[in-house]
Amino acid sequence: MLSLRQTVLIVAALNLGYFGVEFIAALKAGSVSLLADSADFLEDAAVNILIFFALAWTATRRAAVGKVLAALLLIPAAAFLWTLGAKLMHPTPPTAEALTLVGLGALAVNLIAALLLARHRRTEGSLTRAAFLSARNDALANIGIIAAGLVTARFPSIWPDIVVGLIIAAMNLDAAHEVWETAHNEAKDAQA
Repeated sequence: MLSLRQTVLIVAALNLGYFGVEFIAALKAGSVSLLADSADFLEDAAVNILIFFALAWTATRRAAVGKVLAALLLIPAAAFLWTLGAKLMHPTPPTAEALTLVGLGALAVNLIAALLLARHRRTEGSLTRAAFLSARNDALANIGIIAAGLVTARFPSIWPDIVVGLIIAAMNLDAAHEVWETAHNEAKDAQA
């Protein structure tokens, strides 16, 4: 079995690699949800790299990093809002095939990451909780992106893409709150 440190490095590499794929595809397809999701891949890579280094730290320092990771989970929501404004100003439907195919690739990457992290999600508190929740939420978001692609293929519109982007942003806000609470509780326990 892989150690937690090995696992987060593998997950970081997967996320960084697919960030590049999805970012380029999002720009070519004109997709709000793919662009928000690509920012999420970059954020996930950063989270896992931070976890790799933080595992060697004390419980108090890990709790502090957990709070930073909670803030990082907000990055995709900000990316979504920025791209939403651009999409509303220029309402062109994204390429349905790109949404579906890139969404399927993203789903595969996130399922692999979630499966790798699932073994460790109850260890090291907020750090591994952040990584696992992020991978799990991303897999759910990718299912939404695939569905948006299928709906857009049938009924060309910007709205399926925007609705999925809103859901991705809401999931990231919920995960950020949960990680913040876990880190806060860890900090209190470390002081006791």
